[in-house]
Amino acid sequence: MNSSISRTLVFWLAVPLTLLALCGALVHYFNSVAPQVMNMDRRLKETATALVAHLQVQDGHVALLAGLPERPLMPPDGSMRFSLRDKNRQLIDGDVRLPIVAVEAPANFVYETAQVEHRSLRILSTRAETQAGPVLVTVATAMKSNEPEARYEFLSTLLWDFVQLDVTLVLVWVGIQLGLRPVRKLRDQIAQRSAQDLRPIAESSVPREIAPLAATLNRLFSMLSTSVQSQQQFIANTAHQLRTPITGMLAQLDLLIEEPAAEPIQHRLRTLQEGVRQLAHSANQLLSLARADPAANLAAKNQIVALEAIAGEIVARFFDRALQSNIDLGADLHAGTVLADPSLLDDLLSNLVDNALKYTPAGGSVTVHAGEQDGHPYLSVEDTGPGIPEADRQKVRQRFVRLPNSSGHGSGLGLAIVEEIAALYGAEVRIDSGPDQRGTRVTVRFAATPAANRKRT
Repeated sequence: MNSSISRTLVFWLAVPLTLLALCGALVHYFNSVAPQVMNMDRRLKETATALVAHLQVQDGHVALLAGLPERPLMPPDGSMRFSLRDKNRQLIDGDVRLPIVAVEAPANFVYETAQVEHRSLRILSTRAETQAGPVLVTVATAMKSNEPEARYEFLSTLLWDFVQLDVTLVLVWVGIQLGLRPVRKLRDQIAQRSAQDLRPIAESSVPREIAPLAATLNRLFSMLSTSVQSQQQFIANTAHQLRTPITGMLAQLDLLIEEPAAEPIQHRLRTLQEGVRQLAHSANQLLSLARADPAANLAAKNQIVALEAIAGEIVARFFDRALQSNIDLGADLHAGTVLADPSLLDDLLSNLVDNALKYTPAGGSVTVHAGEQDGHPYLSVEDTGPGIPEADRQKVRQRFVRLPNSSGHGSGLGLAIVEEIAALYGAEVRIDSGPDQRGTRVTVRFAATPAANRKRT
């Protein structure tokens, strides 16, 4: 799953800011409560030290020196209470209700909080060594009931911090979205391009931060354009280098066959002539297949093509061949336009008509259709030949595949070329039975394009 820059930025801002807000609220809370507890502990320690200083032993018993103030059993909040216990933990003096806390060593101070008669007491315990044995001194004071106020203040601070955090994150999110608008604009510009559009991106229109990305894309577009031009030049040179000698050979063979001296070997010459013609046809098909490759058409100059016009030209081109083969070649042409390379559409329809004429027996018919149906332009060729079994209709789309017992000397590239060119323009190729379930009907159905629609209207 692809990550989002905006979400990543917000996440890495939200987590530390949330922790900071929580830590700030906790620090504020402890700053409110801790001073009170520390002051309380200091007073307890001073009182316990004063009690230890006033201990005396009389007749083997520990007691307090006279002169200590009166000690109420349950003083009001903020006053002290204490208890003195001997080594057997028997009460010597003070409040029996104070809890007994074990103290391991003399002069150690142990602090704790306990509930006595529904009141929260802060308690300090220490151990004093006397001639009569150890004495456990416990001092307690009622804690002020400001814990609810401190908790309320803590929650209020935390709530306000999180409100500020939410507002901050919203502002950060808005800032990120506004900051990423040039990136989205660049993304949309590239997404709206066709595969053949290799124009460079205007680097002056992009922010400085993504200018290196635009420059890298421009270098890539330039490399692709150069590669495509080289490939197209290679195809053009190859076509010229192949067609020129093959055409010359056919012309020489035609002249040689007409020579009276060649009559004894005329049968061999005609076989050679047919082989050269097949070689020329295969070479042309291989070149058409190379021209239909998507990589060779990245920089193609597409234009609005009238399907009925190109179909009429091809029917006229194959008319003499159909007449010689005693095949009725007709056309049913209606208006329809597509955005494409005319030469590739010529290759597509020429291969369909060539296949239909090749496999239709004498006395049969081939009909070329062109037009538009349900908003989709289409080209179609139907014949009255032997047809293609439904189980083999997917197989014959592959390169160099011919059905068993097929007539003629085809190379198995015709439908493969049609498939390649149709895929280049997002068209669908359907193979069905012909009229009355006889023969074959091959239909190329193009997607409706805005440019085509504008042209028709």
